[in-house]
Amino acid sequence: MATTKHVQPTLVFADESGNIYDHPDLLMLCRRGGELTLPRPDELMPLPAGSEFFLLPGRSALGFDPETGEVEELDELAVAVFASPAHTLSALAAYNKRPGAPTLPLFAYGAVGFAEGRFWVCAKKVDQDRRQVFEGIPRERIENGARKLLTELPGNRLIRHLTGCALTYGCPAAKNLALGRFEAPLPTSRTCNARCVGCISLQPEESGFPSTQNRIAFSPTEKEICEVMLHHQRKEKRPIYSFGQGCEGEPLTEAPRIGKAVTQFRKAGGRGTVNINTNASLHAALPGLAGAGVNSIRVTLNSARQAPYDIYHRPNGYAFADVLTSIRTAKGLGLFVSLNLLYFPGLTDCEAEWDALNELVAETKLDFIQLRNLNLDPELYLGLMQGVEFGPCMGLANFLKRLKKANPWLGFGYFNPYLEA
Repeated sequence: MATTKHVQPTLVFADESGNIYDHPDLLMLCRRGGELTLPRPDELMPLPAGSEFFLLPGRSALGFDPETGEVEELDELAVAVFASPAHTLSALAAYNKRPGAPTLPLFAYGAVGFAEGRFWVCAKKVDQDRRQVFEGIPRERIENGARKLLTELPGNRLIRHLTGCALTYGCPAAKNLALGRFEAPLPTSRTCNARCVGCISLQPEESGFPSTQNRIAFSPTEKEICEVMLHHQRKEKRPIYSFGQGCEGEPLTEAPRIGKAVTQFRKAGGRGTVNINTNASLHAALPGLAGAGVNSIRVTLNSARQAPYDIYHRPNGYAFADVLTSIRTAKGLGLFVSLNLLYFPGLTDCEAEWDALNELVAETKLDFIQLRNLNLDPELYLGLMQGVEFGPCMGLANFLKRLKKANPWLGFGYFNPYLEA
């Protein structure tokens, strides 16, 4: 990999027509929490393939003038990137929000600059799995796979829903199902007992930004779920099956249905990793699911502290203490327990957050942390967290290094790992 020690990217900005330019004099700035700073040399990496550029409406680009030591604001628009899957952003785009600027859609907005003939981003590759790499795979192959699924499982509403997700929304999990590889998504729940600010499947009109996909509008039967699982098993040698997708609510609210489906699957010789992506609100449901054959859960949270958790997730009918009880219960049942840590540069990697997360990992001996960026307008999230004490930040690399040193068994990644039988 190319060394980044002496790379000093310049500012990237855009005109109103969407043309992107690099500035001849101003250097790239980035943002961690409320702090503007130059990128750290060890966090810069060439922009990975499959990343997406965003123009930030109503937001002026900011750059650093090395001659004067001042931050300069341009009339042109700021530019950000959404790093491709398996990468976690360590800093966000620097900009000045103008009056009347619209709320940004539900993505993460990474800092990007230009040097040595290519774009650079503040990010770290946290997983080597190529699960969501689709370069070189023509859309026709995905469409053919989707049509074949509809033919092979006629009348299965879950398949109809997922093929629509693959072809309409470009959902990576649904596309992989159409390709017969990796992890099979199994959306099941229409309802949720949290009201997460950044929910991607259900947003109230007053939020100011739309959900990025539609929530499932029916409850699949145990038979429909089991059919999808068994079909995927015939295609993939190391199958993973995951309840709790972006197009549904909280799967634990459908625990009896999921338990029956998994029981049918296991009785039919079903193998592989059966995982539930969950908010971990209903710990009483876990023993039955483990008995049915679920062997992995992934718990989503933005913080291991109650105050930031409650502000973002807005639990309805459960408490943060229930989440902690679910993690302990799952470990006691022998399940593989991951955290889906919604990482926000400058806040998640602060001392107070690190202390709380380290305490949780050390006490519960949970197995794995998936590092997904929190997808939300940065100004909105910072506004929500006003009044919460965070303290100085240490950067993503130091954050992970310290966690690993304190908890040597802990794994890191981006995707649900396959569990060897």
